[in-house]
Amino acid sequence: KNVPVLSRIPIIGPLFFSQSYWTTWLCLTIWALSWILLYKTSFGLRLRACGEHPSAVASAGVNVHRMRYFGVIMSGALAGLGGSVILITYSGEFNGTVAGLGFLSIAALIFGQWKPLGILGATFFFGIATTIANVSQVIPSLSVVPPVFFKVFPYVATLLALVLFSKNSAAPKASGDPF
Repeated sequence: KNVPVLSRIPIIGPLFFSQSYWTTWLCLTIWALSWILLYKTSFGLRLRACGEHPSAVASAGVNVHRMRYFGVIMSGALAGLGGSVILITYSGEFNGTVAGLGFLSIAALIFGQWKPLGILGATFFFGIATTIANVSQVIPSLSVVPPVFFKVFPYVATLLALVLFSKNSAAPKASGDPF
């Protein structure tokens, strides 16, 4: 499907705004709204603080348990939405396989350093690696390479990215600690 006005922009219009799934734009919209919620509202400040310093937030009168439950419920809802996007976009029916995408999502979280912009960059990186694996089947010069190498390429790229960049990644300080 084409995005009505943006698909007519020279050069980048056909590349980015034509023949795209509506679920892609839905996910990018949800990402932008999540970023605004987390970084431009007092609610987002409180939610992030519950992961870093819950006792400081509690001393300010915020219910840490309620905020953490909200965070868990929203992350579960977004994970479910991600699963439905896979279902709608890739197969159109339930087939019981996700081909390790849960591993890639956790790797994107770590590689993106628990920040929405970093996670977006990590998912674009992993998406490009997956696209290379999928497109390799139709490029004649790559047909001499056994297909199994391209099937494992996204996962090898993920492992290499984690090995190279996870040293600088730091989870929220109180993540996983009971309050």
